[in-house]
Amino acid sequence: MRLMKLPVIQFRHLPKSLMMLALATLLAACGFHLRGEARMPFKTLFIEAVNPSSPMVMELRRNLEANSVRLTEKAEQAEVVLNISSELPEKQILTLGGSGRVSEFQLRYRISLRAYDKEQREWLPAAELLLSRDFTYDDTQILAKESEEATLYQSMRSDMVQQIMRRLSHAKPVILPEK
Repeated sequence: MRLMKLPVIQFRHLPKSLMMLALATLLAACGFHLRGEARMPFKTLFIEAVNPSSPMVMELRRNLEANSVRLTEKAEQAEVVLNISSELPEKQILTLGGSGRVSEFQLRYRISLRAYDKEQREWLPAAELLLSRDFTYDDTQILAKESEEATLYQSMRSDMVQQIMRRLSHAKPVILPEK
């Protein structure tokens, strides 16, 4: 019995531009698009932080400036004041091995914040944001695990900045009804 051979389409013979066009069409069809910059509902902001020189606050400043928000030196000069009342990295033992040695940690990064304007209207009500990451620990690789911990904290700081940016981009003044 003789099997019939069917022609096989070989994609490597298609021009690269046609392949790129097909890929771009597929990406556009699925709704993919670059995030772009966040539109802020205010033009000026003052950051009031417990530690104004912390890496998270510095990264937040860079992100705000990249989104065309002017940071002011005084709260009176700003449309909105972002109050970061606490910034707390934490490390907690998650599991212990059979010999009583730590085998897993949980890293937490906690921020308390609120945003308000000159008239003391809330733009963001007081909230606590919490991120956590678990990581395994091996005391025979102390330097590598310390480096991994530092990398995880950096990643959490960047994630926290992005969360704050998203919240600020959707913030609006809360107008209380008059009595």
